[in-house]
Amino acid sequence: MGIKSSLCFRRAARVALMLFFAAIFSGCGNAPAKPQAGKGGGRQGAGQQGVPVAIGKVETRDLPVYLNGLGSVEAFNTVVVKSRVDGQLVKVAFREGQQVKEGDLLAIIDQRPYEVQLSQAQATLYKDQSALKDARVNLDRFKDLFQNGGVISKQQLDTQESLVGQLEGAVRADQAQIDTVKLNLFYTRITAPVTGRVGLRQVDIGNMVHASDPNGLLVLTQLHPIAVIFTLPADNLASVAQHMRGRPLQVEAFSRDDQTKLATGKLLTIDNQVDPSTGTGKLKAIFENTEEALWPNQFVNCHLLLEVRKNSTVAPAAAIQRGPQGTYVFVMKPDKTVDLRYVTVSLTVSSVSEITKGLNPGEVVVTDGQDKLQAGSRVEPRTGGTPGQKTEQTAESVQ
Repeated sequence: MGIKSSLCFRRAARVALMLFFAAIFSGCGNAPAKPQAGKGGGRQGAGQQGVPVAIGKVETRDLPVYLNGLGSVEAFNTVVVKSRVDGQLVKVAFREGQQVKEGDLLAIIDQRPYEVQLSQAQATLYKDQSALKDARVNLDRFKDLFQNGGVISKQQLDTQESLVGQLEGAVRADQAQIDTVKLNLFYTRITAPVTGRVGLRQVDIGNMVHASDPNGLLVLTQLHPIAVIFTLPADNLASVAQHMRGRPLQVEAFSRDDQTKLATGKLLTIDNQVDPSTGTGKLKAIFENTEEALWPNQFVNCHLLLEVRKNSTVAPAAAIQRGPQGTYVFVMKPDKTVDLRYVTVSLTVSSVSEITKGLNPGEVVVTDGQDKLQAGSRVEPRTGGTPGQKTEQTAESVQ
């Protein structure tokens, strides 16, 4: 028992000694390191680093004010060319896709049946004219006999006068029939009613055509000029109408992705009512379309130039921030620190904003990275293709 107790005591003493030295060494390892002289440590070192940001410049320029709307192209005139008489199509004088002028020959219907009808109507006219001539001679004789000797009765004289009137009516009817046949004969030559572009041919040579055919011979579309119908919110119509009184307003048509400019035209008119289901009004613009960039039923984006504000102070729209106390921007000072500046924005067009109060031309504003800034923060402008530079380029393109 004595030997075992001695061994246990020695082991416990060793364990206690080991724990003591372990505690000492652990305390020495956790001791805080002293900062080196002349070097900032912790937050002091981090505060000297500039926050990377994108910047843009405040400028003075003419600011165009646009109203944008979605529109569709409509032909100025669309004509379904049909035959006005029945007959066989004997000639097609156009090519598909051809540009024709008003009055140009398009097709010819067989004229022979109408020439025969004209000869018959003329023969009937000659016959009735001869009968009328004889009736008038007899009427003159009856008048002499009745007035000089009373050889004939008044009833016979009246009957002869009635016969002359009937024959005069027959002659007029014959002349009307001749005019009708001549008109039908004229209609056998189908000409272009307007200047435009010929579409695809609907009927081939040799087929019988009728005035009642629903599809007609072809579709003629006028592309020069051409119209675009687009919509704007009803709240903008009063301003548009006011600016229309002074000068014609310019309208630019862009592709569906709003990247490619297709044509430039003039605003023609505003519709006389507002669509209650959408709260928008229709406007019609006219384009010369000399390059045929616009086609009927094409969807386009319309930019209506309402006015141009001269010598406006503008800044990149990306620099504008909104907070509980109003609209503000971060202005970078020459020492690369920023100042929080509250501004008044009167208008935002595309990627630029017009500033009426709070900024001066030539100042530099932060356009990206504002979420990491506060008044007095040090910044470092980015180089290369930064969002700030992209904003500046977009702003220049608006000019």
